[in-house]
Amino acid sequence: MRKPRDFDAELKALEEKARQIKVSKLQQLGELVIATGADALSADELAGALIVLAETKDAGKREAWAKRGAAFFQGRSRRTASAPDRDAGGAATQPGGAPSASGGAGAS
Repeated sequence: MRKPRDFDAELKALEEKARQIKVSKLQQLGELVIATGADALSADELAGALIVLAETKDAGKREAWAKRGAAFFQGRSRRTASAPDRDAGGAATQPGGAPSASGGAGAS
């Protein structure tokens, strides 16, 4: 005869795993904000920019943003050894990224 499954224990384990995934996601998002230099923005500015991004349905804009993001990560992986370059790159990327928030165009 087989041992009955402990559904409560399995459910607890799944809930713990889901919690760990959420914590990891939050940590990665925070690291991304810092890596891009967006931590220099106020919370209101950052929230506003993210809202515009999330509301944008224009596939062309989303594609351009995706390409720019991929380029950011590819460029970053080549410079993993030099943190000062990464910081300077993040600062240089952020001002270019702020106008590209297309807040005016995206919100229209």
